Amino acid sequence: MKIEAPEAFSEDLQGFLVWIQLEKGLAKNTVEGYENDLGQCGVFLKSKKVKDWRSVEGESISQWLGSLTKGGYSPASLARKLSAIRMFAKYLVAERLRNHDFTELLSNPKLHRNLPDVLTIDEMLKLLDAPNQETPKGLRDRAILELMYSSGLRVTELCESTLQSVDCDEDYIRVFGKGSKERIVPIGSMANKAVRDYLQAGRPHLVKKTTGSELFLSQWGRAISRKMVWVLIKKYAKHAGIKKNVKPHLLRHSFATHLLSGGADLRSIQEMLGHADISTTQIYTSVEQVRLLEEHDQFHPRNQ
Repeated sequence: MKIEAPEAFSEDLQGFLVWIQLEKGLAKNTVEGYENDLGQCGVFLKSKKVKDWRSVEGESISQWLGSLTKGGYSPASLARKLSAIRMFAKYLVAERLRNHDFTELLSNPKLHRNLPDVLTIDEMLKLLDAPNQETPKGLRDRAILELMYSSGLRVTELCESTLQSVDCDEDYIRVFGKGSKERIVPIGSMANKAVRDYLQAGRPHLVKKTTGSELFLSQWGRAISRKMVWVLIKKYAKHAGIKKNVKPHLLRHSFATHLLSGGADLRSIQEMLGHADISTTQIYTSVEQVRLLEEHDQFHPRNQ
């Protein structure tokens, strides 16, 4: 449900929303999320007799976050809302609408981050081998799995890929990620071969009169949907005998973890994943540490 900011809080907020969309290039859904969080905050501030954004202080924001905690909001939700407030405060200072940042002394909620599940290399190979490569759809599905694992694509990025975005001669794919941010990601040799096989012997059988330049096509000749990719991955995981709850994002986690295990630099992995902040990528170092501890516990002779 959308929460409208009170009138006294609306003008500065609207200027901020335009700024993050046009200057920062944030996605529409992200902008709407900021609008809702800041509108909710504005409603609370008005109830506490705060005049507008230019007169708010950190204590009022702490009170708002405290009320949300009592209301059952999770630490992750609180962190997201505080992040919106922090960015807005910096905008107000940059635009000289305030002379100081009222969020400077606020502390972030403590988050407990669950480590992402990943496939082992053996499980990943079984999943990649599951599609029947004697059929056009099988060639397509093999190419989808190979490309997601080889390049760490989000499922939306995969579904929105076009013929022009992939360059098999130069071994890369051009991806537009969150906030329409462009990045260039390498394609491994096996993924490259799978994509070439699909383009030569798979995709032509799926093309219809209305087909455009979409890379991966459904049986109706349109871009394959996120839901269909989810269904396909579930099907092939079951066929491969994998007991884990395999979802599209699990291939992305496996991509990053296996690269790190092989000695890849964390900054390079960050760039390939399209993470804006290195702290997001660092979770994979925790995954690798857990794996090493488990292997040490299992195989070291003094642990037997």
